[in-house]
Amino acid sequence: MSVEDKFRKLGVENAPGQQVRQEAAGIESLLRGEKLEGRAVDFSHGDVDAHEPTPGSFRLFSDAVDLGGAQAYTEYRGARAIRERVAERLAAFTSAPVDAAEGLIISPGTQGALFLAVASTVASGDKVAIMQPDYFANRKLVEFFEGEMVPVRLDYVNADECRAGIDLSGLEEAFRAGTNVFVFSNPNNPAGVVYSADEIRSIAELADRYGVTVIVDQLYSRLRYCGVRYTHLRAQAVDAENVVTIMGPSKTESLSGYRLGVAFGSKAVIARMEKLQAIVSLRAAGYAQAVLRSWFDEPEGWMEDRIRQHEAIRDDILAVLNGIEDAFVRAPQAGSYLFPRLPRLSVSHADFVKILRLQAAVVVTPGSEFSPHSSDCVRLNFSQDRTAAVDAVKRMAVLIERYRA
Repeated sequence: MSVEDKFRKLGVENAPGQQVRQEAAGIESLLRGEKLEGRAVDFSHGDVDAHEPTPGSFRLFSDAVDLGGAQAYTEYRGARAIRERVAERLAAFTSAPVDAAEGLIISPGTQGALFLAVASTVASGDKVAIMQPDYFANRKLVEFFEGEMVPVRLDYVNADECRAGIDLSGLEEAFRAGTNVFVFSNPNNPAGVVYSADEIRSIAELADRYGVTVIVDQLYSRLRYCGVRYTHLRAQAVDAENVVTIMGPSKTESLSGYRLGVAFGSKAVIARMEKLQAIVSLRAAGYAQAVLRSWFDEPEGWMEDRIRQHEAIRDDILAVLNGIEDAFVRAPQAGSYLFPRLPRLSVSHADFVKILRLQAAVVVTPGSEFSPHSSDCVRLNFSQDRTAAVDAVKRMAVLIERYRA
């Protein structure tokens, strides 16, 4: 694969927060009626202005600035004192020990951690199991590093509410065929479903049996609704050297702008990640690392209130979506994403995404980013201002009726 081909496959036009290029060619003939009025809402990413960040987070950043070089130039894997604090809290949260010295690295965002983890485990020609649908960067990174993708279906539509819907027989078949690495998100991004304890135990057992390295993105594992139970893969009977877990304070805590991520688990993989980070970014931003002191140390009741706020937005939007004939959406159990399947339209779903921008000032991420089987879906990040988000989805519902087949 040529360098040009590798970068062509990245396709970042629909990446969260990316300024979408609006091309009139081929779209003008599809537009009918007046533009719907309302506040523009970008559902491709969360609105950090809509929810207050963790109390005291900026003060921690400011204090780190005052420290100067002592905090600016940390070890490549992050300041030791901060890693020790974070490791202790992650161990309590995930019910498995975390080695602060050798088994944890602070990265520039969870996206940075994902890049480092995939780069440290995938070589050209390696087989990598990927869930469909799942976070779009998983596929893009595997392609960029010239791995061979082995898709595994996640039937979240037909699974009962206690299961995410992973095809475990398909996963074992992928492992048996020589898969080296398995990458997935839990809660699933984009569908917001949580893998059951049985599903996680089965993944752990299969990974051990076939010696597969598992990279699990748990970014939204704190933002869970209705008391849903969560099982951490690393706490199951799985070889610790086979698992890398990725987490970080982001949408849940409204700290996305600090670009903080953490990867922990396999010492061998973490060591590779540090070597790569040393030449890619040197380290996560030194002053920003200090903000991790607020992680898992929020005031009493703060996280519960944050969950209630998001659950209220989720439920209001679900009420609108469930009122659209022939549309389908499964209520997310965690995270801040909705992944509705749209009814048949008189235009392609790709064009409808563009029409939403032009006629309703609503930006969504097309479902095709997450799976070739999801081209009739769109992803909405509902971590937004509640009123603006619900109003935007109502405008989307109006356009669905306007362009219904």
